[in-house]
Amino acid sequence: MVITDYSTALKKGKRSYQLALTKGEYPYLPALDDILSYTEVTASVNLGLMDIPLSKIVGTKTSGRTNSFADNFMPLLPEKSEFAAKWSSLYNHQIDDGIRDPIVVYEFMHRFYVQEGNKRVSVMKYLGSYSIPGTVTRIIPKKNDDKEICLYYEFLDFYEVSESYDVWFSKEGCYKKLIKLMGKNPGEVWTKEERSSFHAACEKFGTAYQAVYGDKLKLSASDALLIYIELYGYDTLKGETLVKLKQALEKTQKELHLVEKGSQVTLVNDPELSKPSLLGKILPVGPTPETLKIAFLYRKTTETSSWAYAHELGRLHLEQAFGGKLKTLAIEDVNTDEQMKDAVDNAVAAGCNVIFATAVQMVNQCVRSAIQYPKVKFFNCSVKMPYSSVHTYYARMYEAKFLIGAIAAAVSQTDKLGYMADYPIYGTLANINAFALGARMINPYVKVYLDWSRLKEQDGKKRLQQDGLLFMSDDDMITPNNPTREYGLYLKKEDGTLENLATPIWHWGKFYERIVTNICNGSETNASKKETAINYWWGMSADVIDVICSGKMPHGTHRLINFLKSSICAGSFKPFDGLIYSQDGIIRCKEGESLQPEDILTMNWLAENVVGKIPEFEELTEEAQMLSGLQGIYKDDNEKGNS
Repeated sequence: MVITDYSTALKKGKRSYQLALTKGEYPYLPALDDILSYTEVTASVNLGLMDIPLSKIVGTKTSGRTNSFADNFMPLLPEKSEFAAKWSSLYNHQIDDGIRDPIVVYEFMHRFYVQEGNKRVSVMKYLGSYSIPGTVTRIIPKKNDDKEICLYYEFLDFYEVSESYDVWFSKEGCYKKLIKLMGKNPGEVWTKEERSSFHAACEKFGTAYQAVYGDKLKLSASDALLIYIELYGYDTLKGETLVKLKQALEKTQKELHLVEKGSQVTLVNDPELSKPSLLGKILPVGPTPETLKIAFLYRKTTETSSWAYAHELGRLHLEQAFGGKLKTLAIEDVNTDEQMKDAVDNAVAAGCNVIFATAVQMVNQCVRSAIQYPKVKFFNCSVKMPYSSVHTYYARMYEAKFLIGAIAAAVSQTDKLGYMADYPIYGTLANINAFALGARMINPYVKVYLDWSRLKEQDGKKRLQQDGLLFMSDDDMITPNNPTREYGLYLKKEDGTLENLATPIWHWGKFYERIVTNICNGSETNASKKETAINYWWGMSADVIDVICSGKMPHGTHRLINFLKSSICAGSFKPFDGLIYSQDGIIRCKEGESLQPEDILTMNWLAENVVGKIPEFEELTEEAQMLSGLQGIYKDDNEKGNS
């Protein structure tokens, strides 16, 4: 049996050796001494005895033993050699008693290189073990701007609290994200039990991931682990059986494939791009309205939330648009993941085959539910979410804000305008800058004074009023049970009375009508087959947003706004076109060019005529932090804060 196993290991070694040669790669184990000969080192640290993940052991300390092993640590020497006899003896010892003698290794850049115990590592790798005991000396490279070095220094911070080598990520910020997903605070030292539990969870996940995907995915087990925890939660991972974990990984294949490809998000900017194929025009490829039952999920009630109320109007429009042929239902107060899961389960039990989750906070549970119910179509009202199981949708409100800015500058007789923003999420910065650019197009001397309503210090509007600002751009919608005239663009007169001048409109009903039409003509099914995240980001050309103006507005201003609106719809005019500077004097768009949709969506700067700043993450309220962490400008800023 032992000789047979060595023969099998030898075949694996030769196979890996030949494959490396065909790729033009080095076929033997790398030697750390060779690597260090051209690397600047700052320190070495004795870490003592620990369990080392075998997947992290990649080479030897010196070049003396490199030719005895292929690059996968499988043997290359003949079966009748002394080396083979020792290898077989170690194998037999592991089967009978288990190898307990620790190896001696050096760690460099999260990889381990063996000084003593190469054959023990080879045997354990052959047997598919997860880890091996070893005494470790860490060698620390000099810090610089190289991506791998930056990742390593993030790992060192993670190791300080966890003493774990179980994960190594490919993207900066992932260690912070993992710690937050585990419910721990930055810098909080883990207990011995927490370290042991994490190690066991990683070992279980690595075993399941290897069993399901093997070498089919280039995505590392650590990156896949983070996706799993983000979707299902750390507590679920700890308590899940190996069998159920494998099943969950199989169902999550689409999401893992998407991350493997770089989490590409396709912005669909025009409903015309969603037209059916020629075959779809001839043969019915989608469901009929009579076969659809659609659920709308709201985080709050339609009486207490202007956002939920706007989507409720959209639901009612949808029913009317299809002449009562399709059925809808609304579920309110869906605040937590558990409530979201229950709402989806109830909707599916009621026969719903399309679900619109109208808040970005629902997105993770939305993905989990989409994986659980693959025959149900799920949509989440958010932008730039890298999930293929759920399509996202949002409106290009910056087009309306540009017109509002132009109106404000046209009707005011001052060079100072006010703007109240809510969350620094994707799209909000574009709205602010579009308003400022629209105003500057009419009055080149105008300044837009910016403040925020979702700060811990809730006095942004008061600060703007103290600055003597009369014309203000405020919330877009009215809350039904708390009506106020402080919405849209308004003039606050000296006697305290308000005059509403214009307001942007979200036509969610028309948005839903177009999506359901796509479902019925089959184009939505075609989009779902693409291995990319689909984000419908429609604007005035799709008639999903508009601007309503006061009848008191001057006739000439009406004509100008109608002309600009028609030009934006036709694509002959773009708000972010030509020379644009930001506050810091940087050119953000060159003369003769236009900003691309991706650049507009992910703006993290303010135009040069904006007076104010983007708030720090810590200044935001708890709700604002959560939302901004999900789809805000902090999301890709080294995963700052909540993300």
